[in-house]
Amino acid sequence: MNDLDAKIARRIIDTVGANGIPPEYGFQFFTVGLDPYLSVIEDEYLSSYIRQGGSAFKMVVGVYGGGKTHFLYSVRDLAWKNNFVVSYVSLSPGESPFHRLELVYRAIVKGLAAPLTPDELLSGYEQGIVTFLRSWFSTKYQEFSDKGLSGDELRQALLNHAAGLQGIESISFAKAVKSAFCALLDKQEDKFVNICQWLSGEGYDRRTHGRYDILQRIDRTTAFPMIRSLTQWIREIGYSGLVILLDEAERLPSLSTKQREQHLNNLREVIDECSHTNFQGVMIFYAVPDENFLEGRAQIYEALKQRLATVFDTVNPTGVKIELEKLSTEPIVFLEEVGDKLKQIYEVAYSHSFDRDASEETIRTIAKAAYEQRFGDIGYKRLFVQKAIQGLHFLKINGHPPSLRDLQM
Repeated sequence: MNDLDAKIARRIIDTVGANGIPPEYGFQFFTVGLDPYLSVIEDEYLSSYIRQGGSAFKMVVGVYGGGKTHFLYSVRDLAWKNNFVVSYVSLSPGESPFHRLELVYRAIVKGLAAPLTPDELLSGYEQGIVTFLRSWFSTKYQEFSDKGLSGDELRQALLNHAAGLQGIESISFAKAVKSAFCALLDKQEDKFVNICQWLSGEGYDRRTHGRYDILQRIDRTTAFPMIRSLTQWIREIGYSGLVILLDEAERLPSLSTKQREQHLNNLREVIDECSHTNFQGVMIFYAVPDENFLEGRAQIYEALKQRLATVFDTVNPTGVKIELEKLSTEPIVFLEEVGDKLKQIYEVAYSHSFDRDASEETIRTIAKAAYEQRFGDIGYKRLFVQKAIQGLHFLKINGHPPSLRDLQM
């Protein structure tokens, strides 16, 4: 907690106490039980296999309020540490349903974020392919300027850099990113915006985009080539690759039979794609609240069950399924460890020191009560952290541990 100041601590307490979800920065101060598994992900994948051109798929299973977002944020930090670009996508029935891959592509490019510092995370950062393109240009501009280039020499070096991009599957995608780079160089904002519209998956106009040699629509049939091309470009400009975090934040809505079948087919295709040699430098995490969507008798259900059967753990890193409920230590002990970390954060936030026995009793009581409600609508981990903050407020104000009635538990 040495590098935790009161402002950040206060933000953590407010976010966790209000809705039980982790803040984008600060979650690491109350992370418990994930280190062995995160170490495997880093050692076996991010620092080696994926960086060297491999690809992998993992399905993360955790109930609502069971720590999926916390886990995905932890993976994102590891990916940034290893120079990966990350896209965190909260899949939603309206904007990015998984049965429509072209909308998933749009969500992926909308969520693109290069490695960020804590200060950038805390200041409210911008993400997406538009910001990413501008950052790519400014980085190269600064790099060539630092080498002493200026004027026509600097311009030619930047043009050569863009022209030298190779190994991108989609010709239209390659033309688009090169043209966008040159548009920034020539300060042609309208041209840049038009190209970004296509790259962002927001539509195709032959008259507008054709003048830049963009001759392909982004639709269901081209979504995968576009995702491959996106990753190839990211690697080409100096990053280790792309980590995609897909979070099914809501239960699957009542899909039609056709939509459900397409959803499952897309998932199978994603898994299979990660075994192909032309899909390099990408790791995909697909987080779901349960495995009910796999219940069915059709062939596609059986095909997916077989692909998702192996379980990831410290002795089987090649396993596909990461079961969050099985990652933690004994549940009550786990909650008490989380509670102790939250207590320390609370003390920093409010410049307050709790009586040790009283705070331990508060946390232990809430941990037991939360775990007893593990079959309720809200995940017991989320319930615990919300009530733990409430309990610490009570203890600070009243000087004695709260009862379960005080906490409405």
